[in-house]
Amino acid sequence: MSDAVRFTRDRKRIETMTTPLLTPSECVLLLVDQQAGLAFGVGSIDRQSLLNNVIALAKTAKVFGLPIVASTSASKVYSGPLMPGIQAAIPDVAAIERRNMNVWEDTAAREAIQATGRKRLIVSGLLTEACVSFPVISALAEGYEVFVVGDACGGLTPASHDLALRRMESLGAKMTSWIQLLLELQRDWTRHDTYDGARAIVEAHAGGYGIGLAYARDMIHPS
Repeated sequence: MSDAVRFTRDRKRIETMTTPLLTPSECVLLLVDQQAGLAFGVGSIDRQSLLNNVIALAKTAKVFGLPIVASTSASKVYSGPLMPGIQAAIPDVAAIERRNMNVWEDTAAREAIQATGRKRLIVSGLLTEACVSFPVISALAEGYEVFVVGDACGGLTPASHDLALRRMESLGAKMTSWIQLLLELQRDWTRHDTYDGARAIVEAHAGGYGIGLAYARDMIHPS
């Protein structure tokens, strides 16, 4: 690691120490290769759970007004388009097709991220070992603060997925989950602009927690 890269990273860490929690105005979401052809190879997580988590993440980005950059690869020859459930959650987002594994080495995709002017990059994608890891490592080297949504990424095996997450973390990436991200962006249930949208995502996608919220709304009434 060069002295310039190390200085940039250390400076970014210092700058964010006073505001460690994520706020919507600082963040941009990158979805990498969330395509069925690649999901077939995922063995680190149940694929239906993975799809649920990515849809919840995409909906979260929409509710909180995060810019979304989606990229696909080999969509015509193997991987297919962005999975329909994900595309339905972000109908106004057109995926950027590329040829290389590293999104950061694709000019159109990288410039779309840079054009947002936001330096906190949230990443979800397939497969963790390559098309997630490579842009995360590259973005870190350019001074971005990167958050990897681990349960919205899929690897070939549990071991290789975990090793890829550990490598990214060792280089400065932060690990999170989609539900932590949603709750971190909301933080206060009296924030009415996003309350209904955030709660709807939790009820639809957060399992027992969502069931509990729905129950409380319908069954518990102040005396």
